Amino acid sequence: MASQEEKQHQPFADIFDEDEAEKSFLLSKPTCLIILGKPSSGKKTLARKLAQIWKCIFIEALEVIQMNITEETEYGLKCQELLFKGQSISEELVTEMILKKIESPEVAHYGYVLSGFPSLSEEYMTVSQQIEKIKNLKLNPDLLINIKCSDYDLCRRISGQRQHPDSGQVYQRNEWDPNVIEKHKKEKDQHEEENEEEDEEQEEETAEDPLTTSEVLHQLVQRPEDILENAEERVGRYKDIMLRPLEDLMAEQDCQYLIELDGNQKPDDLFVLCCYCCFNKQDELLRVLSSYELIAHRYRWRRSRWGQACPVALKEGDIVMGNPDLAVSFLGKMYVLSSPEALKTFMLNPRPYLLPPMPLPPCKVLVFGPPFSGRTTICNLIAHKYKGKV
Repeated sequence: MASQEEKQHQPFADIFDEDEAEKSFLLSKPTCLIILGKPSSGKKTLARKLAQIWKCIFIEALEVIQMNITEETEYGLKCQELLFKGQSISEELVTEMILKKIESPEVAHYGYVLSGFPSLSEEYMTVSQQIEKIKNLKLNPDLLINIKCSDYDLCRRISGQRQHPDSGQVYQRNEWDPNVIEKHKKEKDQHEEENEEEDEEQEEETAEDPLTTSEVLHQLVQRPEDILENAEERVGRYKDIMLRPLEDLMAEQDCQYLIELDGNQKPDDLFVLCCYCCFNKQDELLRVLSSYELIAHRYRWRRSRWGQACPVALKEGDIVMGNPDLAVSFLGKMYVLSSPEALKTFMLNPRPYLLPPMPLPPCKVLVFGPPFSGRTTICNLIAHKYKGKV
């Protein structure tokens, strides 16, 4: 039999078995990202796309407020009370909700994409204090994505935004300005001979667009924060208060985990470029994504080592058979949960229920014998030795 030293010299020998590989993944840190940039530079749009594709948790002030109100949490009830009174939600409450979400079980498993923090408001914490909070997070960010855009281009884009009062949808200038729309139509007409079929499809889509109707165009309004003077003031405030601390934060970051993007590009192009940079700069993302992809062709899902036993119940010391209707897949194996509550808990973060010490089926011992033979004494000694219950 070969010795351990001889085995180590074999270049094609796999020294890790499946359990070790699974344990390594369960102990690994989920990928976390922060999107930085000037006001209205497209941070929220990019963060939402990244979270959707990478299955991370999207964390942003408005998103967190709506989530807490919908789920009627303690924070959500406080927000509702303030809103019913006509008061604004304090910066302290918003910051607490964001930090609470970052510490949640689902974020500990899936990771997060954070946008809008640190914020320009220093009502509760200064920008430096907010950045210090980010540095001291248990799940500190792996990637910093900075969207860069000149002041002129950004203020011009902001001042060209219009909002539909009923739906709340925000439209850019090229979606509502008749002059810009007409210019785009002329450009399309120039390419009509090159690809007539595409032009016909685009014309049909344009005809169905509700913004082409004068009724909708007249309903669009300009928000106060989108007025040119107010936009210039916000951008100037950002440069005065936040730019220097963020530059220090980015200077401390490893350059291979810092991505800077051109904010003048279209949101879809910006997202594709960001994905390309991330995949080339961090192999960790490839490993994380692999757990969410469908299993390989002709590769059957496998049962977990506990069969139909519920892993959440096993962790609590009980043997409860799971319900087939509450089965989930994770790392190529099937886990069967016993109740909707156990399913929800397991899906938020399965790691605590799979990491060593592995949840083993509890041992059950029956002690029997004639009266006064010492059954009770033996039971108590066994329970004390193995931390069981009589």
